[in-house]
Amino acid sequence: MPRKAGKNVEKARKLVEARAYRLAEAAETLKKAHFAKFDETVDLVVNLGVDPKHSDQVVRGTVVLPNGLGKSKRVLVIAGGEKVREAQEAGADFVGGEDMVQKIQEGWTDFEAVIATPDMMKSAGKLGKVLGPRGLMPNPKTGTVTFEVAKAIKEIKAGKVEFRVEKAGIIHSPVGKISFEAAQLAENARALLAAIQKAKPAAAKGRYIERITLTSTMGPGIQIDLAEAEAAMSVAA
Repeated sequence: MPRKAGKNVEKARKLVEARAYRLAEAAETLKKAHFAKFDETVDLVVNLGVDPKHSDQVVRGTVVLPNGLGKSKRVLVIAGGEKVREAQEAGADFVGGEDMVQKIQEGWTDFEAVIATPDMMKSAGKLGKVLGPRGLMPNPKTGTVTFEVAKAIKEIKAGKVEFRVEKAGIIHSPVGKISFEAAQLAENARALLAAIQKAKPAAAKGRYIERITLTSTMGPGIQIDLAEAEAAMSVAA
């Protein structure tokens, strides 16, 4: 069985030429190279010319992808009072206050996004060790600490993505599923790149975007043409 998978990987790699691709062309090639028996996630990997060890060079932000992510995230809202009903009516999958905080402390993690109202952050703050490593800790900068819970839920359900630069200066973010049309994947990727450009720190010197790669869960990595990407970012900026 592993040998068969190896042949498929080799076959997929042969479809990728040693050159930079335009986004739509890269997405089309990735779809042709698809051999896995599941709907793979397509990711954009962006190497940045920043040093995240310096706090003034940390890159983070959010973007609502125009074509979504292919599935709706399970959203947890930590709130009280009238905001509980507002969250339920807006389509939150789980809503609660101290009871939810305790449930998470006991090991429950069946959710993919967390929103908290500001008045509940004292309680939600206890969850830093659980939610922090998973990138799920509510934060005012990403719109997940807010009294506008209905708006926050709708954005996440519509395909809102949060991105943050990793220690090595890389942003790794999903832009859709392999079942998407190539044009949809390219459009999502451009929206993400534009958001990364807008999040450029003032302290960043030299070339900001150093390399862009489009890849999928099992597929090959395809290098993206920086000139096209930068043109798309300047239009959106």
